[in-house]
Amino acid sequence: MIEEIKQETQQKMSQAIAHAQSELLKVRTGRANPDLLNSVLVDYYGSPTPLNQVSTITVPEPRMIALQPFEKNLIPNIEKAIMDSNLGLTANNNGNSVLVPIPSLTEERRLDLIKYVHQLIEDGRIVIRNIRRDSIQNIKEFGKEENISEDEIRRQESEIQTLTDKNIETLNKMQEVKEGELKEF
Repeated sequence: MIEEIKQETQQKMSQAIAHAQSELLKVRTGRANPDLLNSVLVDYYGSPTPLNQVSTITVPEPRMIALQPFEKNLIPNIEKAIMDSNLGLTANNNGNSVLVPIPSLTEERRLDLIKYVHQLIEDGRIVIRNIRRDSIQNIKEFGKEENISEDEIRRQESEIQTLTDKNIETLNKMQEVKEGELKEF
């Protein structure tokens, strides 16, 4: 049972890190990244469809995203979807594809994004600490029910704490990398 609690803890912490990572991918850094457009949905014959399912997304230049639609008649829909996405991006149609230039960030916007990244990571840390708290509580309750020694319970708590520290360190590294990208010009 204790092993199940530890596995569940690891799984929940991994999910928290994956969520933080997916949120960080949405933060625009001034460098072109195809993941910026993951949340954009295109009207494809009446149904909203992710952009990467109706076109090939490439990065030909550091500040340019190119979209090559599988069907040319989708170009106006792709342009409209990008304009309506509230990402602050514009789309240019060259007849065969859609080009999305990535504007450079102002210093004020960089600082706002750094604060946002810090908040995202802090939220992730809080989630991981809450998972730790719940897991330790479950181990203590199980230990009382099954008459497990206090030394064994402390050892298990220590393992949960080690897992927590490792996952928080992962979040800290993700924050350093993203803030480094934001500080680049």
